[in-house]
Parts: sequence; C-alpha cells; structure tokens
Amino acid sequence: MLVGTMPAPDRIDTERLILRRPRARDAREIFARYAADPEVTKYLSWPTHRSPADTRVFLRFSDTEWNRWGVGPYVIESREGQLLGSTGLSFETRHRAVTGYVLARDAWGQGYATESLQTMIVLAQSLDVRRLYALCYAGHSASAHVLEKCGFVREGILRKYGEFPNMTPGEAYDVACYARVW
Repeated sequence: MLVGTMPAPDRIDTERLILRRPRARDAREIFARYAADPEVTKYLSWPTHRSPADTRVFLRFSDTEWNRWGVGPYVIESREGQLLGSTGLSFETRHRAVTGYVLARDAWGQGYATESLQTMIVLAQSLDVRRLYALCYAGHSASAHVLEKCGFVREGILRKYGEFPNMTPGEAYDVACYARVW
C-alpha cells in the first residue's frame, strides 16, 4: 500500500457515475460490454478478450494492484447500474501514476470519459501524486481531445513506443504522452 496514505475509496460517486473497485462477479459483464469488442479495444495496450477467463485475469491483476498500492482499476457504472467501462490509477512510484479509460461503444460521446478522468485527477491529487500521465495512440484524436479537455499537457510523441495488439501484433507504434504535474 502507498506509504503514509490511506487506501483510495472502493467507490466514488460523481454527478452521473459510480466508479467502484471491480469484483469477481463483474467478469461476464465486463467481457460482454467492452473487453471483447474489437472496436472498443483497438487502441488499447491489451488484447481483446476472447473469453470471460481473459477478463478474470484482469480482475486478478486489479486485486493485485489494490493490495499493493491501495488503489487500482475502477469500473465505471451509470447511476442506474449499467456497466459503462473502466478507468483507474496505476502507480509506478510513490508519486507517479498512469491513468486511462475504456468505455463500451454505446457510452461513447456522452462525456463519461471526461467525467471519469476528472475523477481520477482529483483522486491522484488526494493520494499525493505529483505526476499523473496517460499515453494514447498518436492517431487517436478523440482520446487526445479528452486528455486536453481535462488539463493534460501533451509532452511529445514517443516514437515506436507502444504496442497495440489489436492493430498489428508485435508492431511498435508512436504514442502521445500527456501529463499533469503538481
């Protein structure tokens, strides 16, 4: 767990969303809503899930992160309880974390990415993060727009840095690095 801090809350309520720690029983819904959708996962660094077993691997990773750092992935739900996607914080050091998000296709274009990312910014500040960053495929303008809208500054392009296994497996692509520092 992060030295000198309390663990992050298991649940965060926003104006329209509930962000909560994933549970084992979420596997089938995560799989069905977004993790198995090749269009949704195209620009992500992890492969499209082929079965709920792949999603259970993610959930074990999630528990490991929560147990190690006191924070990790969150699932994103509507106030009505529909699973929309996920976000979270992944710590690299005590004061440096990476964030991101993924949303089911029917949740695109409704401001959920912005609302979720803004919540992760507030959470990161409360956990004394000094550098919060995100990477995105250099050609993914929608993600770049959300990051910029949330106050992330584009620091540059990392050439041939990221692998996107749902595009061409094994190929390295340029990624844009965005960060907020305090």
